[in-house]
Amino acid sequence: MQQPVEILFVCTHNRCRSILGEVLANENYNGFFRAYSAGSQPAGEIHPLTLRYLKARSLPTEGLQSQSWDEFDDHDFDWVITVCDSAAAEPCPLWMTEANRLHWSMRDPSKQEGDDKAVEHAFFEVMDALNQRLLELKETLS
Repeated sequence: MQQPVEILFVCTHNRCRSILGEVLANENYNGFFRAYSAGSQPAGEIHPLTLRYLKARSLPTEGLQSQSWDEFDDHDFDWVITVCDSAAAEPCPLWMTEANRLHWSMRDPSKQEGDDKAVEHAFFEVMDALNQRLLELKETLS
């Protein structure tokens, strides 16, 4: 497969998990992936904790936005990866059916209850899981 491999991460509100996937894919794989994120019902803003924990791992947050998957209807992706169960169950736009599709079920760390340590752990756990899946995808495609 030609590089970079283009990925669209999708979750319903595009405010947490799909944003994490976008940033991790773009930053941790030396240009192997070019990633974007979107939602079927975008919240219009990124969850503040998403930004906090990206910064905590020294990952960039500039230019990130919560946006609709309709923004990408003229883009050809190699992969569309849903990261929340509700997005995986939604009917997707016809243009998405041409891409390879994966579903990586990730719990929403922004809904973690408890103290700051529990919330931090939840975010880092999801980030680590996404990184592991991305590494496996890269190895499969290489």
